[in-house]
Amino acid sequence: MRILVTGGAGFIGSHIADAYLAAGHAVSILDWEAGKKQANIAAGVTVHNLDINDPAVERVFREGKFDVLNHHAAQMSVPVSVKDPILDATTNILGILRLLQYATATGVKKVIFASSGGTVYGNTDRQPVTEDLPFDASSPYGVAKVATELYLRTWQANHGMRFTALRYANVYGPRQDAHGESGVVAIFVERMLGGGKIVIHGDGEFLRDYVYVGDVARASVLALEKGDGEGINIGTGVESSVNTLFRSLKAITGAPTAEEHGPARPGDVRRSCVAWDKANRVLGWTPEIALEVGLRRTVDWFRGRGLHV
Repeated sequence: MRILVTGGAGFIGSHIADAYLAAGHAVSILDWEAGKKQANIAAGVTVHNLDINDPAVERVFREGKFDVLNHHAAQMSVPVSVKDPILDATTNILGILRLLQYATATGVKKVIFASSGGTVYGNTDRQPVTEDLPFDASSPYGVAKVATELYLRTWQANHGMRFTALRYANVYGPRQDAHGESGVVAIFVERMLGGGKIVIHGDGEFLRDYVYVGDVARASVLALEKGDGEGINIGTGVESSVNTLFRSLKAITGAPTAEEHGPARPGDVRRSCVAWDKANRVLGWTPEIALEVGLRRTVDWFRGRGLHV
């Protein structure tokens, strides 16, 4: 297949591009930061260094004749979405609408979308969350994910374009950027290994479901042929507090970092954990990498970049 991965130079997108290449597909990426993230881009990938809202993207679709659009480009920060919802919507809603128009005009057959199990369901005591829970997003970022899923359903109904929305839990692993992409694991590891200060938001008892990026990439490969018209959780079904994560990483790195707490962030949900039964039933997917194993792999990757306690 000919596949375009938006955000394909980034953390999750680059792993997905690698997985598609390994499966024998022709892969192109569209990423405005591709020039800054050459280390994430595998040989054999066609690179388009463009923002998704750039009018030149239309030509990329026209010339690429893609079979599949895998959409991972996004404004990724919940706090930024609360502070500047227009900025968030410009990328996370208007951006995908432009891509869908180009995809329709050029014969794209399917869209795989990076949705969010951590934000579309909002605050709920029903954990782990299953896909039949109504949407109840508590941030503009989550609202944009919900809106995109609804747009994809209308696109399928009106244009016959298939889609699968993968609702990720908290994805972590090698290549996660502690500066440009929000991810608590990367932030903690970099600061622990670099001797920096860590301030945990709120009381640190926010519960999250941490899923390894290699497992996430495998879901995008399976979704090429399965999961049409579905929103599917991709997570482990296991809750871990931010405090527990901090202490686990402190033990793995051997860092003397003090545990400090500051104000909670606006828009964050208190608990977020997703069931993966549907992913197993529909895609044949299961999470394979346990948290302790994934954290050690992530620490080893950062150490490989020259960071040591």
